[in-house]
Amino acid sequence: MAEWADDHDQAASLSLDPVLDIKAVSLLAENLLARRGSDIVINAGQVERFGAQSLQVLLSAVATWRADGHLLEFANPSETFIEGLRVFGVDAESWLQHPHVAG
Repeated sequence: MAEWADDHDQAASLSLDPVLDIKAVSLLAENLLARRGSDIVINAGQVERFGAQSLQVLLSAVATWRADGHLLEFANPSETFIEGLRVFGVDAESWLQHPHVAG
């Protein structure tokens, strides 16, 4: 299960589960929606398996946070997470280097 940490002076943080397969999608979406409207840092350091459905949820979250004008940033991405982005056609370096905020 994903873990949350809150600090009133900083962005909320979410540690992604090691396995982001179809079984993890609902909980991932729920956890993200619970923090909509606040800045968030997502720790992707423990990801060992990364499915397309979870990527869709994360892409949707990036678009939502951007539209809402809040920060969404990925921290400590595992090699599996980075490779998963590449496999699905996402420019991992560009996508991970810059926090996602409204432009």
